[in-house]
Amino acid sequence: MKIYALADTHLSFASPKPMDMFGPDWEGHWEKLSAFWRAKVSSEDAVLIAGDISWAMTLQDALADLSAIGDLPGKKILIRGNHDYWWGSISRVREAAPAGMFFLQNDALKLGEAVICGSRGWLNPNADGFTAEDRKIYDRELIRMEMSLTAGKKLMGENSRLIAMTHYPPVYPDKKPTAMSALFEKYNVSRVIFGHIHSMRGGWEPFELNGVKYILTAGDYIKFDPMLIYP
Repeated sequence: MKIYALADTHLSFASPKPMDMFGPDWEGHWEKLSAFWRAKVSSEDAVLIAGDISWAMTLQDALADLSAIGDLPGKKILIRGNHDYWWGSISRVREAAPAGMFFLQNDALKLGEAVICGSRGWLNPNADGFTAEDRKIYDRELIRMEMSLTAGKKLMGENSRLIAMTHYPPVYPDKKPTAMSALFEKYNVSRVIFGHIHSMRGGWEPFELNGVKYILTAGDYIKFDPMLIYP
């Protein structure tokens, strides 16, 4: 089994939203994404989708987007992004979604020797303009991520690797530590995949901080071609 990753699919089948306004890379992005996906991902593989899945405001409208992803090969493991307003009650989301999709929320999933954990995350506290309100949200996300990591630890075997997903970048390429990066180190996470960063063509190549590898997988950054992250 291989595990791939991408983020920021930004689908809108129920109420089409033109994406080329965000740059030429977005023109026909679903067609590019699905073609790359079908060319490399098998039914035995899995794809991690790190948030901003759909522009929909309601779960009913998001179902068209989830169904499109669900029709692609492999298992899909998803976390919430900042634009996923349709993601409300986790029980309703899980009940409505197509088979083969797993939505992480305060829990974890074992895929062979890989254990997948994750939460949305929030703005980097080292960034300019980080407010007291941002701190409250960030601290809640730390709690949610630790709940997921704790659940993941219980699933691990002797040869398991812990892989974390977050939508927001938990640390920047300048490698200034954060409370989130410290959490990943505490739980011996091997790699972290994230999205949210768009239209950046340099400076965000995979990097390591204190033994943890950080990988940006935003759709436009990886040209909508799912990135192999494991093994």
